[in-house]
Amino acid sequence: MPKMAKETRIKLELVRLAEIYRDLPENKRALVIPLLENAAFMKITLEDLQASINQNGCSDEYKNGENQYGKKAAADLQAYNSLIKNYNAVSDRLEKLLPPEQRESRLEALRDE
Repeated sequence: MPKMAKETRIKLELVRLAEIYRDLPENKRALVIPLLENAAFMKITLEDLQASINQNGCSDEYKNGENQYGKKAAADLQAYNSLIKNYNAVSDRLEKLLPPEQRESRLEALRDE
């Protein structure tokens, strides 16, 4: 089965996230939409980076000049580490915008997984 295009996966994630925040008041929804778009993009990108890291490893070999060589962190690993911090910040911000009762039910769902 062919893998879905990245844009399609992002749109599906955005739909999933929008469903969670659909009952927010209009003034909060205007704030949430750009955060949801960023969260959807970051989640799918993180999945792709994770797959690349699993396939290619965490380090790359390099050679500078004739006798300088070694290993360095893979570019995908560096991108993943940077992006996961931003994703967690956006997720925390989105979580705080949920009504308290919805926040609690999401925590319960996470514990059950």
